Amino acid sequence: MFSTHLSTQLRKALPVQVSHKFAASSAVFDDDHLVSCAGLVPVMTLAAQTGLAQLLAAKVRITEPRIKSGSANPAPKLTTVVAGMCAGADCIDDLDLVRSGGMKTLFDGVYAPSTIGTLLREFTFGHARQLESVLREHLAGLCERVQLLPGSDERAFVDIDSLLRPVYGRAKQGASYGHTKIAGKQILRKGLSPLVTTISTETAAPVITGARLRAGKTNSGKGAARMIAQAVATARASGVTGQILVRGDSAYGNSAVVAACRRAGARFSLVLTKTAAVAAAIESISESAWVPVKYPGAVRDPDTGAWISDAEVAETTYTAFSSTKTPVTARLIVRRVKDARFLDALFPVWRYHPFFTDSDEPVDASDITHRRHAIIETVFADLIDGPLAHMPSGRFGANSAWILCAAIAYNLLRAVGVLAGGVHAVARGATLRRKFVNIPARLARPQRRAILHLPTHWPWAQQWLTLWRNTIGHSPPTAATH
Repeated sequence: MFSTHLSTQLRKALPVQVSHKFAASSAVFDDDHLVSCAGLVPVMTLAAQTGLAQLLAAKVRITEPRIKSGSANPAPKLTTVVAGMCAGADCIDDLDLVRSGGMKTLFDGVYAPSTIGTLLREFTFGHARQLESVLREHLAGLCERVQLLPGSDERAFVDIDSLLRPVYGRAKQGASYGHTKIAGKQILRKGLSPLVTTISTETAAPVITGARLRAGKTNSGKGAARMIAQAVATARASGVTGQILVRGDSAYGNSAVVAACRRAGARFSLVLTKTAAVAAAIESISESAWVPVKYPGAVRDPDTGAWISDAEVAETTYTAFSSTKTPVTARLIVRRVKDARFLDALFPVWRYHPFFTDSDEPVDASDITHRRHAIIETVFADLIDGPLAHMPSGRFGANSAWILCAAIAYNLLRAVGVLAGGVHAVARGATLRRKFVNIPARLARPQRRAILHLPTHWPWAQQWLTLWRNTIGHSPPTAATH
């Protein structure tokens, strides 16, 4: 009786079972009408509506190719890369997924991975800058077509940071050992180091304004001032009319970055390296100036009513970069927390975290705003979980082009999430690919009308149809006639 009961429980616990008996020859890849990524139809329709192909054709020019055929038709080849990345491709060979089954019927001008690889290997530093220009202008087009940055009429944030992507081959151009942090520990790791800038608002997920590949050993702050200037200009071109705050860690707390922010009309919130002068400024803060900081999600002590947090903040006026020709006087805001190594000490032992800002928020609000700079890490996680899982080529120029295509694909998926509506406006790229892009369909043509037959009971059918109507059913506004 016990065994019968156990058998019944096991059957209930394992409901997903194969309901047919298959032979070894039962699986056949022979259907030319099956589409594996039907969601690419609205995604690439949105790309066309925002002029991606036209921007690529107008801006990317390879005049002296090593292989003459390699530079031909860069626009459709790079569009194929972006489409493959939106569907989950993380290496050049993976781009072949947009050529399977009925995909070649759905899309024109789809190129083979070998042809695309030949093009990418033609890229140099200058060609990568051309593609970066496409990234910036396409983002402006996306913002005009989709409300990607709600709240930007009040305030927007430009964040800058770098990451180290590990590589293992000896032939990778530019690969060298650079510092990275894993599990809170600084280590040296061989890789390549992209520098990335993003725009976000209080309610909008970040979008990428610039991405520049560098050698692994490159100082994190190299080229930051120019990228920040370009990011602020891109933000204005994308419809941001409110105040812009530039945030960065200690690698960007230097006079060049602050000067670039001020020339661009943006405010700054940058971590300063704890030099002797900064330490002296922190020491000068009176004990009565420290106030508890109310972080989102903190709770009150039911007995005392105080916030359960040992973090405190205070501020002082500080003149930074006094040894340069452009000293800057602004607010030095310091957050202090009890050092976990000395919790039983007779007197509290504090760790201090200073940042330099010219914002006009209250001191506790400024600290919370600055700490939200970590939102750029969600962008890195998204890219690493997608097209930046690998650096696909041995050539530095090809990898530079790959990263910029990944940034274009990232922004495109962000717009897709907004058009799908609801929580998808801030969803991860992997979530958007799973729900909206990598959906199978059967292509049919009754009465010469293309129809995609999608799976019944698809959990996100309504949101997918919302995306479909907002792209396929979109009618651009007619130009006013005088």
